[in-house]
Amino acid sequence: MFTLPALTVVKDVLRTAKTIAVVGFSPKENRPSNMVGCYLIQAGFRVIPVNPGHSEICGLKCYPDLSSIPEAVDVVDIFRRAQDVLPVVEEAISIGAKVIWMQQGIINREAADLAEKAGLIVVMDRCIKVDHMQFGSV
Repeated sequence: MFTLPALTVVKDVLRTAKTIAVVGFSPKENRPSNMVGCYLIQAGFRVIPVNPGHSEICGLKCYPDLSSIPEAVDVVDIFRRAQDVLPVVEEAISIGAKVIWMQQGIINREAADLAEKAGLIVVMDRCIKVDHMQFGSV
């Protein structure tokens, strides 16, 4: 059964992650996924937008799904409705991602359980931008 990770685990993820796939990255600047994705880029992460409706976001090549990404992904940051998270987690497991990060307000315990059983770290109902601003250099 899924258990929330200790704050030390969250801090460690933020310190060690290099590549973050942002699922649901919107090209609209007023959307939370855009604000977070652009922040992560400015913070020095390799950000990979995932959105089937676009070929480029923030000047970066955008992929229709996780399986299309031609490189390793450390963190899959999910901006999707809770009921749409499970297929994203299944795909994240299949590509060998290390961390599932469900953004603030997104809670899917079934998906979290599946990811945890597959050996992934799961962060749920937290904002990666807020946490990085608070703990990123710790």
